[in-house]
Amino acid sequence: MIAERTRAGLQAARARGRVGGRPTVMTPDRIVIAQEMRAHGKTLNEIAATLGVGRSSLVRALAGAVVAEGPADEETPRI
Repeated sequence: MIAERTRAGLQAARARGRVGGRPTVMTPDRIVIAQEMRAHGKTLNEIAATLGVGRSSLVRALAGAVVAEGPADEETPRI
């Protein structure tokens, strides 16, 4: 009964536009900045330090951005 009510509450919240989970530190603006820095030869550690985020958060965001922008039939390049 508790699980049913929890699911119903979460579903109602989603219907109102609420999303659960922790907010990401990598905003779309930060991802663009990171991509530009990477294109200019900066290392992942330098970019992460400059933006004040963890290296793993940076890698995850850049990998997600590459998948979202690239064609579906190409293999995702390693970062």
